Amino acid sequence: MPTYAIGDIQGCELELQRLLERLKFDPAADRLWFTGDLVNRGPGSLGVLRLVHSLDACAIVVLGNHDLHLLALAAGNERHARKSTLDEVLSAPDRDELLHWLRHRPLLHHDAAKGYTLIHAGLAPQWTLSAAQTLARELEETLRGAHWQDFLLAMYGDQPERWRPDLTGIERLRFITNALTRLRYCTTDGALALKEKRPLASAPKGLVPWFQCPGRKSRDARIIFGHWSALGYWDQDNVWGIDSGCLWGGNLTAVRVRKSKPIEPVHLPCEGYLTPGESGD
Repeated sequence: MPTYAIGDIQGCELELQRLLERLKFDPAADRLWFTGDLVNRGPGSLGVLRLVHSLDACAIVVLGNHDLHLLALAAGNERHARKSTLDEVLSAPDRDELLHWLRHRPLLHHDAAKGYTLIHAGLAPQWTLSAAQTLARELEETLRGAHWQDFLLAMYGDQPERWRPDLTGIERLRFITNALTRLRYCTTDGALALKEKRPLASAPKGLVPWFQCPGRKSRDARIIFGHWSALGYWDQDNVWGIDSGCLWGGNLTAVRVRKSKPIEPVHLPCEGYLTPGESGD
């Protein structure tokens, strides 16, 4: 049963459809993994949500920061509403069904048989894979629970920047959220550097990609992630970064997930809907 992991779509509906055609995707036989950020910025967020929702039986989606942004808007948190292109989703007749489905997606997916883990952004260097799975479940239970709106109203913020097992309440949940859905760089001693998003060639002194942080405890885990379009396709350090900048005129990328390492990526050239300078998380 072929399984393909697909990088961040961010509302690029036409490109997703073309990529599935390129892969000769058969929902009766194939499976899809999505690195999150299905929505926002591109012109077709509602269409992407509807398409992936319709594939639910054969698709796994981990939540990204833009997906959480959509849920936060639905909960009444308008802190970053001006960065949103999500009005069509929020006013759709099937809004509630789509948002309920999205709210019940995981933050981390681990396939023991294939030996790969799927996340949106990164793992805190202090976390083993097992710890990351447990912490992702904490956040998932919150998002699926009766008080999901309370969390989303308090979600935004860069603090705390360093993991401590004794973190509690919103600080604990916010750190888990930031690591799994926003992380690119860490300091060399393991603190999250969430404001930095430049390419590796221009990284400030003292910062390293999360996957190169000294002493990272998940180093033996094979991880597929998205989120970092400025990084481009990456297949070193036992990680595969597959957000190759569709939204910016790069590619929408897929890799086949199998017990051996992924085959060469499939890159679909994209139109691009934004220009440099419009970037953000």
